[in-house]
Amino acid sequence: MRFSRRALAAGITALMLAAAPQVSFAQGYPTKSITLIVPAAAGGPTDTVARLLAEAMGRTLGQTIVVENVGGAGGTIGMARVAKAAPDGYTIAVWHIAHATAPSLYDNLKYDVVKDFDHIGRITDAPMTLVSKTALPMKNAGELLDWIRAEKDKVTYGHAGVGSASHLCALMLMKELGVRMTGVAYRGTGPAMGDLLGGQFDVMCDQTTNTTNQIKDGKIKGYAVTIKTKVSSLPELPTLDSGFIKGFDVSAWHAIWAPKGLPKDATDKLVAALQAGLKDQKVIDRLASLGAAPVPLEQATPQALASHLAAEVPRWGEVIKAAGVKGN
Repeated sequence: MRFSRRALAAGITALMLAAAPQVSFAQGYPTKSITLIVPAAAGGPTDTVARLLAEAMGRTLGQTIVVENVGGAGGTIGMARVAKAAPDGYTIAVWHIAHATAPSLYDNLKYDVVKDFDHIGRITDAPMTLVSKTALPMKNAGELLDWIRAEKDKVTYGHAGVGSASHLCALMLMKELGVRMTGVAYRGTGPAMGDLLGGQFDVMCDQTTNTTNQIKDGKIKGYAVTIKTKVSSLPELPTLDSGFIKGFDVSAWHAIWAPKGLPKDATDKLVAALQAGLKDQKVIDRLASLGAAPVPLEQATPQALASHLAAEVPRWGEVIKAAGVKGN
């Protein structure tokens, strides 16, 4: 069978056009696995949130998202690594409120929390709980707070590092009670929880994502939640605001960041994957079992995260300055 040159050329052109979308898709972001940095130890609340979301986002993106824990220095080691990474979408981070506290805590911070990152979006607001080792005899929040007021610096409290959510919550608690407890710092709430289970210190203020199951299993004592509404997964716990410390309201929010200068295509796909993950029923159910919930989708955007961070930096800066603490 003979073909004219014109027919042959037309056939080749048609084949090229048919193949073009497939080539474009194959070369588009992402074409390989993505590293998700968690600037805290494995086993803690942020690690739990990150791994849950990584699985859901990976399904949407069609690539594996590998979680890597890079703890230390209140999360600044991990976030510094992200700030210096190539802005290609293959290195991202899940971190929380500590990103907003870093400028007030570290005089020689090696990155700018706003200028050196692209904001992807918020993930969740996690309530916190006031908990203790099981050996403490106090039966309720009132008794525990009275004991802290009386014993002051004899009381030991654990936290995930200077500027972490657990540390900030404790600072706010001490401010409201007018006392100074003795802090014991860890490289993440995972290790801190391990020592609380072993009775190595007295109390801790930690996220429901890390404490709910431990409280339910009777491995630690739960006394109160730190937001103004009760938590459905821990209905027996009162709020600190209800009759104990009026106005007390502290939660830990999580978000996703990337190195500054991400291509728009990568940003758009990460935002879409984040929002798809927040609508995933498995994610919703798992967060609910831990006393947390996804943020509304309008908050899971770069613009909303940028606005939120701009408000949080000065808010916690005042608390840190009043406490007179600095990061190492």
